[in-house]
Amino acid sequence: MNSGSTRIHSVSLIQPDGGKLIELFIEESQRELKREEANKLPQIKVNKIDIEWVHVLSEGWASPLKGFMRENEYLQTLHFNCIRIDDGSFVNMSVPIVLAIDDLKKDEIGGVTSVALVDDENNPIAILSDIEIYKHNKEERIARTWGTTAPGLPYVDEAITHAGNWLIGGDLKVIDPVKYHDGLDRFRLSPAELRDEFTRRNADAVFAFQLRNPVHNGHALLMTDTRRRLLEMGYKNPILLLHPLGGYTKADDVPLHWRMKQHEKVLEDGVLDPETTVVSIFPSPMHYAGPTEVQWHAKARINAGANFYIVGRDPAGMGHPLEKRDLYDADHGKKVLSMAPGLERLNILPFRVAAYDKTKNGMAFFDPSRPQDFIFISGTKMRTLAKNKENPPDGFMCPGGWKVLVEYYDSLASAENGRVAEPVPS
Repeated sequence: MNSGSTRIHSVSLIQPDGGKLIELFIEESQRELKREEANKLPQIKVNKIDIEWVHVLSEGWASPLKGFMRENEYLQTLHFNCIRIDDGSFVNMSVPIVLAIDDLKKDEIGGVTSVALVDDENNPIAILSDIEIYKHNKEERIARTWGTTAPGLPYVDEAITHAGNWLIGGDLKVIDPVKYHDGLDRFRLSPAELRDEFTRRNADAVFAFQLRNPVHNGHALLMTDTRRRLLEMGYKNPILLLHPLGGYTKADDVPLHWRMKQHEKVLEDGVLDPETTVVSIFPSPMHYAGPTEVQWHAKARINAGANFYIVGRDPAGMGHPLEKRDLYDADHGKKVLSMAPGLERLNILPFRVAAYDKTKNGMAFFDPSRPQDFIFISGTKMRTLAKNKENPPDGFMCPGGWKVLVEYYDSLASAENGRVAEPVPS
């Protein structure tokens, strides 16, 4: 991030990739007609993760994509992490957004040009037109996306290994906006809705923080310090987009319901300022593909209006599925983001390392000149304390947020005894 005394006067938001948001909804007046049309087309039954990708595409998070990738887009994504658009420029695109079908479905589709996507109850969700079917080389896809074909990659096991041998791409038109009816749809703001909200708040900078974990005071320190730095640069009203990932996550991640309850407590307790913070859910599934995937996370936030992106240690990373080590180099995510084609317009803000400072009884930025004063409380340590109903050091997390975390792990123990673990949607 450039620093200095330059005064910022423009309050216009960063432009989406390709110059405009590509929303893929059928007009309300045409929905019943398109529903009838969909019922007459060959049908592809889509699973939960497929629907999350329909959601992502429909709202323009992947602009300028107009549907599930055709082969030329897929190959550019796999081999270049970007796609050339009509004007000859490149936009970043680092993870394939594709739909798999099996041999039987390919034969059933035959030579038609359009298909319907339906849910488990055969309700039409969308129409895919001007379709193209091409080979799904799973090994190449996995190796290029994750950098390994080691067994045990969560998204691979969930969404690729047992998927069909063909991919179908085309122009997507979604009949009804995707809703989950889980009490959290009010938090699922589209890129257009987020842009409207940032404009309403007179934001002249938007800085995004992606997370899939509870917010502790070290995170909060990082976010509030980022706002301070932006004010020092001359921005008048930087707005934080606190943007937890809401799609597929691996089994040992804290579920979305509980994370959102915890995030709400963080704002209620004043750890973050509600006036300068927008909390919203990012609908994308999680790959855990490290430096490859973090480009997707950053690119999507450009489309939502963010021009600054906070990146930490080992973003989108995970432990190696077979060996006791990180799958990716912890520093490569932020390095890749600073160099990635198509992300030049996005200002990357690397994490400053925060830890518990025993001399201040709170979270502070790590000072290497006095390492003995700091305690690093890992995610594993945090989970162990919460599971055992033990309190962390004062100042590690706001009391309301910690109580939610303890309730979550208590609910897991209760579930093992036959009681319901999910919170009631609010």
